Amino acid sequence: MPSLQIGPLDEASRPLLNKFYRQHRSSMRASTEGQLWVVKQSEVIAGMSLTPVAQGHWLTGLFVAPSHRGRGLAAQLVQRARQVVPGPLWLFCHPDLETLYQRMSFTRAPHLPAALAERLARYQRSKPLLAMGAPALDPPP
Repeated sequence: MPSLQIGPLDEASRPLLNKFYRQHRSSMRASTEGQLWVVKQSEVIAGMSLTPVAQGHWLTGLFVAPSHRGRGLAAQLVQRARQVVPGPLWLFCHPDLETLYQRMSFTRAPHLPAALAERLARYQRSKPLLAMGAPALDPPP
């Protein structure tokens, strides 16, 4: 089995993440700003977008191919990004996913940067969502 490669996607490879989402009939789209991160095993098997906001990043589009779920790939991807990307991470998720994100060190975020708080309020008009955040990791020694 090929080894896993986890890291940011270079600019020239950005279309690969949208292709991955489409292959799996996901409504997600790669962010046009910020960083795209992927897990590859000869091909993309997981991906996410990190959009800069305030002094941190907004995590969107986290998706793992159904045939690769249950292996901790989402957690590995988020952890690797947290080791490199400065500042806290915030995300919005359906309440059913709260436990998944808690295992990745996210907690409910009572306070969000203004741009995210406004967006969350708009999104919550049509669907149930929670705001969660994870603090910045200490830089490696």
